[in-house]
Amino acid sequence: MSPKQQRGEITADLLLDAALRVYVANGERGVTVSAVTRASGVSLGSLYHHFGSIDGLVAALTHRWLGRLLGELEAALRRTRTARTGVRALVRAYLAFVREHRDAALFLHSPLADRDGMRRGQELRDAQEARISAFAQWVEPRIESGEVARMPLALIESLVLGPVIGVARRHLAGIDDVDLEEAARILPDRIWRSLAP
Repeated sequence: MSPKQQRGEITADLLLDAALRVYVANGERGVTVSAVTRASGVSLGSLYHHFGSIDGLVAALTHRWLGRLLGELEAALRRTRTARTGVRALVRAYLAFVREHRDAALFLHSPLADRDGMRRGQELRDAQEARISAFAQWVEPRIESGEVARMPLALIESLVLGPVIGVARRHLAGIDDVDLEEAARILPDRIWRSLAP
């Protein structure tokens, strides 16, 4: 990588990191070009050069952290042998991500990221296809062997991730009735029951 490319990556990272900090500190309405450039110390021209607009920056931020979350989920699945241990690993990895990367999780579970995801749904699906396919590649043989109930993959994904995302959103919203450690103990077996043949 050339020095110019390295500087470009550093600048892009500064802008992405600043955008996340600005979002956490000021909410969606606070994520403006001037707030992000001020927080990052990067020029307005650099923001437009790297991302094209504030929407482009938000899209890149979503892509960055969604990619990392999916990567951690994929890694957790690869370390398992059975469907039941895979569900346990997936739930625990998701909740660990929320705990360890609270700011990023807050952003990923925000209306801003949701709207961006809806607007760019196909583009995001295409970009993350390999990682989402990893889940399909992991679960499909378990469906064929009878270890997991036969149902559409989208329903299996919803049964596994739906409760976890719900707990994550409650926790991130500051609702005190949700403890991530307790959820990591209870949810895997409850979710597994919905998938068992």
